[in-house]
Amino acid sequence: MYLQFINPTSTTTALNDNIPISKVASSSLPQQSLVVVDHNVELGVVSSEPMVQRWDGGGGGRVVPAMDAVVKVFCVHTEPNFSLPWQRKKQYSTSSSGFVIKGRKVLTNAHSVDHHTQVKVKKRGSDTKYLATVLAIGTECDIAMLTVSADEFWEGISPVEFGTLPALQDAVTVVGYPIGGDTISVTSGVVSRMQILSYVHGSTELLGMQIDAAINSGNSGGPAFNDKGKCVGIAFQSLKHEDVENIGYVIPIPVIMHFILDYEKNGAYTGFPIIGIEWQKMENPDLRMSMGMTPDQKGVRIRRMEPTSPESLLLKPSDVILSFDGVNIANDGTVSFRHGERIGFSYLVSQKYIGDNALVKVLRNSQTLEFNIKLAKHKELIPSHIEGKPPSYYIIAGFVFTAVSVPYLRSEFGNLFDVPIKLLDKHLHAMAESVDEQLVVVSQVLVADINIGYEDIVNNQVLDFNGKPVKNLKSLANMVENCNDEYLKFSLEYNQMVVLQTKTARAATLDILTTHCISSSMSDDLKTKE
Repeated sequence: MYLQFINPTSTTTALNDNIPISKVASSSLPQQSLVVVDHNVELGVVSSEPMVQRWDGGGGGRVVPAMDAVVKVFCVHTEPNFSLPWQRKKQYSTSSSGFVIKGRKVLTNAHSVDHHTQVKVKKRGSDTKYLATVLAIGTECDIAMLTVSADEFWEGISPVEFGTLPALQDAVTVVGYPIGGDTISVTSGVVSRMQILSYVHGSTELLGMQIDAAINSGNSGGPAFNDKGKCVGIAFQSLKHEDVENIGYVIPIPVIMHFILDYEKNGAYTGFPIIGIEWQKMENPDLRMSMGMTPDQKGVRIRRMEPTSPESLLLKPSDVILSFDGVNIANDGTVSFRHGERIGFSYLVSQKYIGDNALVKVLRNSQTLEFNIKLAKHKELIPSHIEGKPPSYYIIAGFVFTAVSVPYLRSEFGNLFDVPIKLLDKHLHAMAESVDEQLVVVSQVLVADINIGYEDIVNNQVLDFNGKPVKNLKSLANMVENCNDEYLKFSLEYNQMVVLQTKTARAATLDILTTHCISSSMSDDLKTKE
């Protein structure tokens, strides 16, 4: 199967064949074919382990959902052009769904307003579109928050109320504006599964709810109601495969509330924290014995630490994590969730906020230790997102240098598994040694007389310049701009070398920029501020 992303605005499907797996999540999670379509428990169960925060609620009579609060979202997108980073692609329009919540706000999917130029919303039964302002975009959780300044828009709308996390087989109703018509659409089903799920747009793994109600392109951002008429999730992706039917996925209440409270607390979306580790299951008895674990101890072994993570100062490779915030972790990396259900312990981490502290108990050299770690956001060597910013670039003598990101790789190669093996290996396994480290490549060579013989250099990593290592794109631009040596010497991957005469290269750059109608030799973020 494969991960597939469906644009909320059209019926066109674009393959999204590889979603990087969270380094905290279990590596044994099943691979699935996902489609982004637009985009306190009281169980009375006695458990010997502390239970994860519950979100369940009781049953009740069926109530008609608050469908008047469901709106249609219109967006004009202008995406970055990674091949020609000094300009943008042709704009296009999409439509998706959203719903009104308290505080004069509207929730929809992040991918519904990604790279937005203009966003408008229309109420049910209205012929008027109102301009909306994007307040926050949570790329990881695929949720965006909008507001509308026109008072007229809010007249006669009662905000949606949130329910609790439903149990398996509970009825759900998905409301939105999918393809096939212009009016509101309602589909019904039941909750089929609750698990840690790959979020296609977010390139991350968070709690997700599987339902058997039809979710189609345009449903993105629409609410899923329970039988009390309260919102229990946001439709955002579905499974498309010849062997399956009506498998849709909904962003559940814990993730939604995390996004909303994060925004209310910080005035902006800050994201979901992680523990910067790669871990190994401890299911083999000989492995457990060699690590000094007693028969009643369970946990996971740390394989590698992210050098930039705060916990790297406290935790060490081969430490065995026994518990997180008092919740015991099993040998397969799961924790108790609800009666009869277990879930990956990354769920515990995702319920925290950036900057929160967590108590981690580890086994090191047969001794039990406890550390109070501060949780932070993941620093990726190859970022999964550029967060709405234009791509950075630097041009000298026709050589276009840029920093690699996952959107860049998708733009260049489509399927991530068509990426050159060294770049793919760095994407999947390399870790940033510092917070400002980037992977810099020659994305292309704008042909001119000065770069004869170098025309075929494409997507080759730059290792150093004039003998100095290249830390990031800005450091490379500064070194080249301030170079007083006779030659500019770039050392590339595979032992390739580019040598240019400094004065000639600078003179040729101006002509090349003029030929290709490029206004500047570098992106604004690389320019030195006076």
